[in-house]
Amino acid sequence: MAATTHTVTNQVPPLVGYDVYTADRALSEAVERHIEPGVLPGAQEELGALGRAAGSAQAQEWGAQANEHPPVLRTHDRYGNRIDEVEFHPSWHRLLGHAVAAGLTDAWGRPAGHVRRAAGFLVWTQAEAGHGCPLSMTHAAVPALRTDPVLAAEWEPKLTSYVYEEGLRPAPEKAGVLFGMGMTEKQGGTDVRSNTTRAEPLSGEGEYLLTGHKWFCSAPMSDGFLVLAQAPGGLTCFLVPRVLPDGTRNVFAIQRLKDKLGNKSNASGEVEFDGTWARRVGEKGRGVRTIIEMVAATRLDCVVGSAALMRQAVAQAIHHATYRSAFGGLLTDKPLMRNVLADLALESEAATVLAMRLASAYDTDTEEERAFLRIAVPAAKYWVTKRCTPVVGEALECLGGNGYVEESGMPRLLREAPLNSIWEGSGNVQALDVLRALQREPQALDAFLREVGKARGADHRLDAAIKDLLTELADLEGIEARARRLVERMALVLQGSLLVRWAPPEVSDAFCASRLGRDWGTAFGTLPHSLDLASVVARARPVAE
Repeated sequence: MAATTHTVTNQVPPLVGYDVYTADRALSEAVERHIEPGVLPGAQEELGALGRAAGSAQAQEWGAQANEHPPVLRTHDRYGNRIDEVEFHPSWHRLLGHAVAAGLTDAWGRPAGHVRRAAGFLVWTQAEAGHGCPLSMTHAAVPALRTDPVLAAEWEPKLTSYVYEEGLRPAPEKAGVLFGMGMTEKQGGTDVRSNTTRAEPLSGEGEYLLTGHKWFCSAPMSDGFLVLAQAPGGLTCFLVPRVLPDGTRNVFAIQRLKDKLGNKSNASGEVEFDGTWARRVGEKGRGVRTIIEMVAATRLDCVVGSAALMRQAVAQAIHHATYRSAFGGLLTDKPLMRNVLADLALESEAATVLAMRLASAYDTDTEEERAFLRIAVPAAKYWVTKRCTPVVGEALECLGGNGYVEESGMPRLLREAPLNSIWEGSGNVQALDVLRALQREPQALDAFLREVGKARGADHRLDAAIKDLLTELADLEGIEARARRLVERMALVLQGSLLVRWAPPEVSDAFCASRLGRDWGTAFGTLPHSLDLASVVARARPVAE
């Protein structure tokens, strides 16, 4: 039918067919900063290829399809046999296969592996965030398994493989495997020491049978899982394979998949163990200590994943404002809209710079950097993941009604935004973890203060914020009740110090004026009008120059 009532004008072209990596100056500069020259060209080539794939129409279609057709649980086959399999749309497998082939489960054994992987994770999950869960769990299982050299030798080559093979088969028959994790139970949640799942030892060395449940099991379609259970020696970590060495299915009953707010493409399940065969990982009674390195790695991915969501939301908002006209001019030229976009861009860049600094600390792996990570990871996880939801919500508003409809992709980002603040320990858990490090590991605070001190003298607002932070750290009265306030200030001071050292002056000036100097309102778009906001917005525009 011919259009007779109107013509379509002033609509924004889709943000597609661009290089997600090179168009992100904050990220590409961080990669150049943290990777040594001999490794850098190869890393940039890899990330550029991944960035072009992430910005393609094909990847965007895969992301939409994977969310429009969420996973389905099949508990039994047609004959009534228990199979407990999760079916995914082909687009999910394509996304996951591309990610594995790009090395997003391999960080522990190659030069600058964590920076390369973190940058790739930040780039690729902008196409679709849900499949980041099995990538993260598989990557993070490596340090836990390394507590047992025999298990590490058996599983690590397949965890870090660049080959994705869907379907359940014995691990020795597969070129690559995925791992999940099960810690929390109905009665305890984060309080894993209240777990009731039992582990009964068998005659074989390190072999047990598990009986119990997990209320949240990440990536239940995986080939193996790290779980916690009460053994005779106390809470212990175990490896549960889905398929036993003889080819039979292990007892692993998926009761149901969670119906979540967002993260629709990804499966999260409730599982039951009833005589489930498992192998002990690490020492008896040291389950939390064994699995804590996995938790730390997944917490870093929560920071990186939130930075990715923020970057994609801000890129969409700036792209929209660059092409959309209103009230006689482009939105991006309107002073108030420019203020909003610049404010969002600051939050996004600060998150990216912090995430990549943490990744570089993993690569350096010195005693100093390990001490720094002990405080910096939970502080960053607390703050960056909390900033994600308001950033994405404000970016959606920049698109107006167009952003509120599913076709824009913005609602999917908004539903995903709260997730990383909840997974791997919510806000209070992170804040208390920082307090624990402050009270028990003085070397961690020393490393943190040395890091922020590297920017001292460069900005008076940062210097004042560091001084105030030292005063607050010296007063332990009522420390738990004000833990969130303290950790927020620590994260902001750390972000400010990194931006002062590495970001352009217009970015660090605006961040320090608003976040540290407190010349800022309570909503985005309240930056001081005297700042160079146009340059901040231009830097964040998703166009490679």
